[in-house]
Amino acid sequence: MKTSSLSLAAAVLSVGMALSFASPSTYAERGDARLEYYGQSIDTMIADFMQEKHISGLTMAIVEAPYIPRVAGYGESDTTKKLLASQGTLWNIGPITQGYTAVAVMQLVEAGKMDLHAPVATYVQGLPSAWSKLTVMQLLQHATGLADYRQAPGYDATREYQPQQLVDLVKDSKLAFKPGTAVAQSATNFLLLGMAIESASGMSYHDFIWNGQIKPLNLTHTMFIEDFPEHAAIDPVEKTGMRHHLFTGDGHYINPVEPSAGYRLVNGQLTDARPATSSSAFAFGSLWASAEDVSTWDIALAGNEVIKEAAHRDLVYKPTRLDNGMVVPAMAGWQFTKHKGFMDIKGNAPGYSAYLSRFTNPDELVCVTLLANTEGVDLTDLARRIASAYDARLGSGNDPAQTSTYESVFGVKETVARLEKNIKAANGQIFAHFDHQMNAEQAGLSMRPTEVLVFGNPAAGTMLMQEQPGIASELPLRVAVWEDERGRTWVSYTNFDRIAERYGIHDAKTIAAMKAGVAELVRKSSSAY
Repeated sequence: MKTSSLSLAAAVLSVGMALSFASPSTYAERGDARLEYYGQSIDTMIADFMQEKHISGLTMAIVEAPYIPRVAGYGESDTTKKLLASQGTLWNIGPITQGYTAVAVMQLVEAGKMDLHAPVATYVQGLPSAWSKLTVMQLLQHATGLADYRQAPGYDATREYQPQQLVDLVKDSKLAFKPGTAVAQSATNFLLLGMAIESASGMSYHDFIWNGQIKPLNLTHTMFIEDFPEHAAIDPVEKTGMRHHLFTGDGHYINPVEPSAGYRLVNGQLTDARPATSSSAFAFGSLWASAEDVSTWDIALAGNEVIKEAAHRDLVYKPTRLDNGMVVPAMAGWQFTKHKGFMDIKGNAPGYSAYLSRFTNPDELVCVTLLANTEGVDLTDLARRIASAYDARLGSGNDPAQTSTYESVFGVKETVARLEKNIKAANGQIFAHFDHQMNAEQAGLSMRPTEVLVFGNPAAGTMLMQEQPGIASELPLRVAVWEDERGRTWVSYTNFDRIAERYGIHDAKTIAAMKAGVAELVRKSSSAY
């Protein structure tokens, strides 16, 4: 139900205006030493986030191109061995690996060894007949409809595979949609790209990435798990009372290149998570790197060092057009919002979460890399607040202590439609749908697109109201979707911790579940993948 009444417009217009015109307390300029967003330092943001998300270790790197002015480690990269998260810590960067694979594909295109519009069967033999016409471009676009082998029965990320064995896991699965008509991220797309890279180059995927990106860019803290014995500096601290000792006689172990341990949260407790093997993650998620090395690679993407032709860079780093003419704000794992020049790539691997954002507009040039050793953590909001400490224009303008805010890759109408669909799919109820722009127009006023959905699940909300009836004024839940003066689409909702504090709610489990549920709903509705 959409509501449009003059009385309602007068009552709610101020809410939309508050969302649009809120402003941070300080505006940092390039080179400022004081870096805060709404009075909160970056270190405090990260410490609070790590506590909330049960993260034992995290490394951050900041780019203000061409500089990397800040690299910092927080917490422990291995809680058993008491290793610190540091500049040299290696993390499995998971789906960020797609970015390196996409570069490799374009390098082969520029060398005349691969055709983006050729069927992948040109390079990879023995594929199922239903896959025979899938093109290299469709694989990069995630526009094939291929099932994700990681979701197949029997798949085990910790075991070794031959590429064909991974293909066999999903070879009989039906395509989810007609190729070239939609997108859905699938590791199988990049499995096939990895196989094509090996065929076209005559090298292993490992060697082509090493020779084409790691070595030329001097990425000494980027490698695959099989490279640890030769290129990492692992001090067997478990033999010496969990204390490093080799650094006293060998400079190679000073600020060591150490792989972190990975964890996942089970019933509120961190448990060990064995990392994925290189062969199981392959061209979708097998790389390990330090945050600083990811940032170095990120800077190289801006020029012609790894992809020579600007047109080829545009193919990878801008929204893509599918075969049916649809323009999708995503490509090769990257997603693009309506913030000019913004892109990010992110995701999870067993035991790890990774995120890289790039603000490539010439008057911004800020990038944030966050790597952490707890699986299943969305680092998007934290990274955006960190970026906003460097340049407040990069954020929404909303006070994060009051509202949680997420930028959508879609416009307001499409974001709202996706929210409605996902709420219903999660068995939620939509109680009202307000269109503030329409209401403002009926009141003789103008307003940018702003809509609010009121929704919830009475099974959860009722328990909270039984504990504290006053919280009824906050329920059902409300999510605002609005366009700011720069044409960016934001999704906002009240900070659940602030609601719990305001009403003295002690049911932490229910609050945490609602918070996680709404965050995932917003993420899914605002993302192409």
